[in-house]
Amino acid sequence: MTVTATSVGESDPLPPQTAPTARGRRLARLLPAAAAALSGLLLYVSFPPRTLWWLALPAFAVFGWTLRGRGWRTGLGLGYLFGLGFLLPLLVWTGVEVGPGPWIALVVIEAVFVALVGAGVAAVSKLPGWPVWAAALWTAGEAVRARAPFHGFPWGKIAFGQADGVFLPLAALGGTPVLGFAVVLCGFGLYEVVRLSSRARRTGTAWRAAAVVGALCVAAPVLAAVAARPLVGDRAETGTVTVAVIQGNVPRLGLDFNSQRRAVLDYHARETERLAAEVEAGRAARPDIVLWPENSSDIDPFANADARTVIDRAAKAIGAPVSVGGVVGRDGRLLNEQILWDPVKGPVDTYDKRQIQPFGEYLPLRPLVGAINEDWTSMVRQDFSRGDEPGVFRMGGAGVGLVTCYEAAFDWAVRDTVTAGAQMISVPSNNATFGRSEMTHQQLAMSRVRAVEHSRAVTVPVTSGVSAIIMPDGRITQKTGMFVADSLVQEVPLRSSQTPATRLGVLPEAALVLVAAGGLGWAVGAGVRGRRAGGVR
Repeated sequence: MTVTATSVGESDPLPPQTAPTARGRRLARLLPAAAAALSGLLLYVSFPPRTLWWLALPAFAVFGWTLRGRGWRTGLGLGYLFGLGFLLPLLVWTGVEVGPGPWIALVVIEAVFVALVGAGVAAVSKLPGWPVWAAALWTAGEAVRARAPFHGFPWGKIAFGQADGVFLPLAALGGTPVLGFAVVLCGFGLYEVVRLSSRARRTGTAWRAAAVVGALCVAAPVLAAVAARPLVGDRAETGTVTVAVIQGNVPRLGLDFNSQRRAVLDYHARETERLAAEVEAGRAARPDIVLWPENSSDIDPFANADARTVIDRAAKAIGAPVSVGGVVGRDGRLLNEQILWDPVKGPVDTYDKRQIQPFGEYLPLRPLVGAINEDWTSMVRQDFSRGDEPGVFRMGGAGVGLVTCYEAAFDWAVRDTVTAGAQMISVPSNNATFGRSEMTHQQLAMSRVRAVEHSRAVTVPVTSGVSAIIMPDGRITQKTGMFVADSLVQEVPLRSSQTPATRLGVLPEAALVLVAAGGLGWAVGAGVRGRRAGGVR
């Protein structure tokens, strides 16, 4: 009997082939989305307190793989997933005491900027030399995020994850924009080298394109960082000064510490007097200047005689000028103020914080926020007012630039103090409201980058830790633990020269924004011409 193909098919049907193919297509569509989110998470892991700065390179390499050759709408979605993967864990500390609502809201808004960058990178990814345009777009996105909304939120700039990295000297060359650009360029360049090398292996074509991209996008940023190394140093130029950083600690963690304002003041006065006893006994060097943290006296010493007495007694005991962080009411305004307290004359100068924190020190959209949750409006009963002048205290013969806590994240706020005459920088902070989260370590890394950017020693007095002394080359020479009373005393160099980053100011960032705009314009123009050509055919 002859067996036909039909009878075989009827008696022994072949397994269907469509189901696995459909499943494979679904997985292929999900893979870029998963890779975008995971590469964002990888970027987060590269940030402090970990010292895995180099993970930023594969993070951007994978992100570049997900975006290259795609449409801008897909890039928008993949960019948003990358932003969520990065910012959700990075900013979790913002919800430590107030719950997940503000944390999630902040991340949802900030990830929009990353999404827009993703759309732009997808658009320029078809251009020659696309890693350059893409890295410039990332820098442009950071520039916008540092300015809007509500005067900006630069937390999470790529530069702030590079305090331990080989690219750090670039901060002295062009500030955080150039440092971040180099890292992102290197990451995108790594992916392009791998892509071109893989294509060369498959097709047997020349490897010249991969070599050129590797030289320009990977080797060049590293070599530039090596070349910038002579800009980084810790040699004293205008003498030295012995500083004492006071960490008095707080009675308890969290927002509740605010109800213990007198205790916080007493703790810092007590630690200062303890150090004075150590100096008298010859067990500690005598400081020329003493630095207290932000909010070390939330009781206004200009309006409360008892607070004034406590501070005055501590200053006289240590025998040196003290920079005190106070909350001061003046002319109906509430100010986050640093007060220069002379041991003989009392308060002689002040600096009012200029970059105040939205939803922490003032409440934007107060009626809307109150309608959503009245408890949030009760946390910020009165908005703080902004100062309008950079703060440089003359203390112990040194010009000490004041950059209060949140201000350390803003390029302009740090640079202004140096151009106004700061020979060293102090970053008084209060991180008690964020518990033992990563926030204090992220902020400490910012101060290390600022030290290199402007070639200044930086002190970081914090109410509850981590307080530290940082050399102009970014090295931490002393630091405290968290939620302990302690003091740090050290001689630090004073410097008066200005790095290229200090002199250039916003110009490197502006140049990179123009590069990004040029690349985006080229991509849009190429797309329009392509559509017209398609219509003609």
